Amino acid sequence: MTGPCSPTPWIGPFDLFRVGIGPSSSHTVGPMIAAAAFAGELGPDTERVSVELFGSLALTGRGHSTDIAVMLGLTGACPDTLDPDEAAAIAADIRTRHRLTLPGGRCITFDPGTDIIFRSRETLPLHPNGLRFSSIGKTGSVIRTYYSVGGGFVVDEAGRPLSAEGGGPAPVPYPFADAADLLDVAHRSGLTIAAVTRANEAAAYPARDITAGIARLWAAMRACAARGLVAEGELPGGLRVRRRAPALLRRLQARAGINDPDPLGAMDWVNLWALAVNEENAAGGRVVTAPTNGAAGIVPAVLHYYDRFVPGASGEGIETFFLAASAIGALIKRNASLSGAEMGCQGEVGSACAMAAAGLAAALGGTNAQVENAAEIGLEHNLGLTCDPVGGLVQVPCIERNAIASVKAINAARLALHGDGTHRVSLDQAIATMRQTGLDMSHKYKETSLGGLAVNVVAC
Repeated sequence: MTGPCSPTPWIGPFDLFRVGIGPSSSHTVGPMIAAAAFAGELGPDTERVSVELFGSLALTGRGHSTDIAVMLGLTGACPDTLDPDEAAAIAADIRTRHRLTLPGGRCITFDPGTDIIFRSRETLPLHPNGLRFSSIGKTGSVIRTYYSVGGGFVVDEAGRPLSAEGGGPAPVPYPFADAADLLDVAHRSGLTIAAVTRANEAAAYPARDITAGIARLWAAMRACAARGLVAEGELPGGLRVRRRAPALLRRLQARAGINDPDPLGAMDWVNLWALAVNEENAAGGRVVTAPTNGAAGIVPAVLHYYDRFVPGASGEGIETFFLAASAIGALIKRNASLSGAEMGCQGEVGSACAMAAAGLAAALGGTNAQVENAAEIGLEHNLGLTCDPVGGLVQVPCIERNAIASVKAINAARLALHGDGTHRVSLDQAIATMRQTGLDMSHKYKETSLGGLAVNVVAC
C-alpha cells in the first residue's frame, strides 16, 4: 500500500480526458505538443529547424498526420485550441511557400520534404514513438529528444513529462498504485472509486471546477458526435472509406428513433455514436482523447447510452462515470501503457473498453468490487488485440473496432452488475497480462502497418 508521501504520480480525469485534434493522440496530439515545446525554446536568431521521426512515428506518421502535427506545433499551435478547419490551410501554406513562422514571429525557411525526416528503420531507446528536433542559429544549436508515449502524454529523453500533468509526486489524500490498493483505500475510507478520484482531484481543484471541467468534456464529446452524425462523404487518406454515421442515423430515425421497439435497437445507437466520433477523429476533427484518439469513440458511445437509455440518468451519474473511468485509466497507464505502438490495440481499445465498463457500472450504482470486475472483463476480452491500421490511417479497422468495443463495454458492466463482485481474474492480473502480451507482441502488430490487416488488405 502506498503511503501519504508516496511518489506515485497522480493521474486524474483531466490528464486522461483532454480536448485535442484527430486522428491520433500519440501520432498527432503528442508530436504537436512536443513541437510547440521545442519552438518555445528557440531564440530570435534561429535560422533552420529540422525534425526526425523514429519507429512507429516514422512508419505510420504520414497516415496519422504526424508531419502536419509537427509543422503546426512549430508555429506554436496547441491541439486543444487549434481550429481543425484551419490546420490543413496552415500546413498547405508551409508546404507551398517553404516558410514557417515561429511563435516569436520569426519566419524561417522550412521544407517539409527535407526538414522532416522519417527514420522508419530506427527506434530511440525509451519508446517506439520518438522525435528529435534540431535548430541552428547564429549563437548555436538546440537539440531536443521527446517521446509521445500514448494518450497525448509526452516525456523528454530522461522520461520527465513536459508538464506537471500526471508527472509530479502525488500530494493527494488517497494515493494508490494498483487496483488492489484502490479497493483497499476505498474500503478503509468508506468511499466509492469515483469518490476517491474526486477527493484526490480536489487536492488541486475546487469542487465546482471539477464539475465544470467534466461538463466541458462531456459537451465536447457530444459536439464531436453531433458533427460526425451529419458530415458526409469520404474520409481523407486515399482508402476511400465513406462515413457511415449519417446514413445509419437516417435509418434509425426512420425506423422509430430512440424509441425503436427492436430489442437490439439500443445497440444500433451505441454503434452509431461510436462510428460518428471515430469518423470525425479520422477526418482530423475536434475530439476528446479518451484515453487515446484511436479509441476515442468508446467512452462517448457508452456515455450516450447511459444518458439516453438508462432511466434516471443524471448529471451526477455522468460525473461518477468520468471519475470511475479515469481511476481505471490511471491504473492501466501506470502499470502497463495506453500506447498502441507499445501494447498494440489492446492498450488503446482495451483500455477504453475497461474504462467505459467501469464508468457505466459506477454510474449504475455498482459496488467498488463490481466496478473493478467490469473493468477487468472489458480489458481481459481485448487482450492480444493488435494495432495494424491499413495504410497507416486511423480508419480500418479502427473506426468499426470502437463500435464493437462500446457494445462490449456495456456487456461487461452488465455482467459485473449481475454478480457480487467476486471473480477469479483480478484487474491487476489483467493489466499485468496486457503488459506482458505487449512486450511479447511482434513490432509488426504495434502501429507500424507492417503486419496483420495492414498487409493483407490492399491500400490503394
